[in-house]
Amino acid sequence: MVVGILGIIIGVLVLGAGIYYLATDKENDSKKIYGTISCVGAAVAVISVIILISALK
Repeated sequence: MVVGILGIIIGVLVLGAGIYYLATDKENDSKKIYGTISCVGAAVAVISVIILISALK
């Protein structure tokens, strides 16, 4: 249960940071990197939600 909560927090923070830097940087290479980071953060958050839901059942 703790792993799920920590995963959600970390995933949302990484997603937020990726979106923030994606909006502030204007270079093409940085958009690819920050877009990938945002996707990884979203994936971590979603997987952590699934883990948390399965732990509660």
